Amino acid sequence: MTTGTRRRAVRRIGAVTAALVLGATAPALSALPAAASAGFKKADGGATITAYRWLNKGKTAFDFTVKSPALGSSQNVRVLVPKGWKYDSQQSWPVVYAFHGGDDEWVSWTRSTDIEQLAAKWGVMVVMPEGANGSYTNWWNGGKGGSPRWEDFHLQEVRQLVERNYHAGGSRATMGVSSGAQGACSYPGRAPGMFRYAACFSGVLSMRHPGIPSLLMFINSGNGNDPYAIWGLPWVDKANWDAHDPLQLLPRMKGTRFYVSSGTTGEPGPLDSPNLAPWDIGLLSERAIGPTVQAFAKEAKAQGIPVTAHIYGDGRHAWRYWKREMRTAWPSMMKSLGAKRVD
Repeated sequence: MTTGTRRRAVRRIGAVTAALVLGATAPALSALPAAASAGFKKADGGATITAYRWLNKGKTAFDFTVKSPALGSSQNVRVLVPKGWKYDSQQSWPVVYAFHGGDDEWVSWTRSTDIEQLAAKWGVMVVMPEGANGSYTNWWNGGKGGSPRWEDFHLQEVRQLVERNYHAGGSRATMGVSSGAQGACSYPGRAPGMFRYAACFSGVLSMRHPGIPSLLMFINSGNGNDPYAIWGLPWVDKANWDAHDPLQLLPRMKGTRFYVSSGTTGEPGPLDSPNLAPWDIGLLSERAIGPTVQAFAKEAKAQGIPVTAHIYGDGRHAWRYWKREMRTAWPSMMKSLGAKRVD
């Protein structure tokens, strides 16, 4: 393998697992006049809405920009609103917070799945915030903390802004793919009681699992950053690693129902080309991630936490499988949220 090939492989690993670089400032939307911006309610930490843009004539989807003190930058959020939603409504709606994977962005769910059509059949909002390559955590930074604070951006700033300005309610679910799945399955433990349901597709769900700390450190090294800035050194800052490990957080998540899924074999599945090379990074990713999902599901059941696990064996680390898993998990997620069908 040439040096260039190795570098490309590292970048691709980062794209499908937990690549961990802070993203660039969000592309600008239509900036709001100062008076209009002042009309939006701020989050507790001072985060503000500075721009928004409707995405269709029916006004069922829009993007907005957050000026985030937690990140020290501005980032975008995409929102799907249900039938009957109005800005001046007195009603609030159940909400699904959907998180993307590494080297992706806030538009990924609407670009890669039919979530718009699926959500339109239910009285539910979907909020899809930027996660860049931030690993869904407040970075350790040698124990000093500080920016970027992605957990605070998602759980405090974005949540408060959509609840205070766009009628997102207190019945919440979280859903994610790849590194976003790790976030979706750790956030209920980081903020107990906040989420009723978590759907996590192909995410690292046991950070202690053999080989996983080394894998994450390898990924971090490959993108040119300090590989220990996210959670610290795994053998020294073990307490901080455990504090963000979905499996270790299970005792704090007894009020959440889970759906978890992944492949395990590293072999092509029914949605893949049979001609994929054995070293295809999408195949290798599932082979590494799958055992962590199995371990999480086993421990959740042992602790009496409701979990549905779809361990499907063959299959690649790819949207075509996550789209299928989203459709499978969706009815039980809507039931947990108390969302009603509207068609």
